[in-house]
Amino acid sequence: MATILNIETATKNCSVSLAKDGKTIGIKEIATEQFSHAEKLHVFIEELLKETQLTFKDLDAVAVSKGPGSYTGLRIGVSTAKGLCYALDLPLISVDTLEILANALTVTSGVIVPMIDARRMEVFSAVFNTGKRKIRDTQAEIIDVDSYREISEDIHLIGDGAQKLQETLTASKFIYHPEIVYPSTQEMSFLSFEKYKKSDFEDVAYFEPYYLKDFVLNK
Repeated sequence: MATILNIETATKNCSVSLAKDGKTIGIKEIATEQFSHAEKLHVFIEELLKETQLTFKDLDAVAVSKGPGSYTGLRIGVSTAKGLCYALDLPLISVDTLEILANALTVTSGVIVPMIDARRMEVFSAVFNTGKRKIRDTQAEIIDVDSYREISEDIHLIGDGAQKLQETLTASKFIYHPEIVYPSTQEMSFLSFEKYKKSDFEDVAYFEPYYLKDFVLNK
């Protein structure tokens, strides 16, 4: 049995979960405009361990959302994860932030396009099929009325980046899911366990977040 601590701080959502064999046994998260990650992250970890009656010694690995996303948020999450792995001699797992977001939606047709708000009309995005396999690589792209013209099937848009595009992407093939705004460690539980089973670990000393761009200012 593998007990994994999952950390997601790539967006305005500060999310922490504990999972056993890919199933979430406890989760704490809060999304605020003020980016409260530095204040909440360590508190959430301590509270979760207490509530689940676990200790740091019970952990088998630490998983972190690797990006893309907020520069500051990613630094906080990755620094915390690396610090715990180093201190506790645990393997570090990284999970694609857009893949986490894509796994929050289940559809039977079309494609899923998770979008993380960058600024103005720019988003970090990728394209996934209904099996949650990435079929277009992650990009930082500026969205206009011609975006995704090459895709004829239904396009399911999720994430805070999609919310600002409803007046730009208006064709009937664009289906918005406003209930899915931020990536969460709820979806990380399964993804991190799949990597754990394959021993797909990062080098704790050298791992860096996937910023995609050199620097992204928080709004």
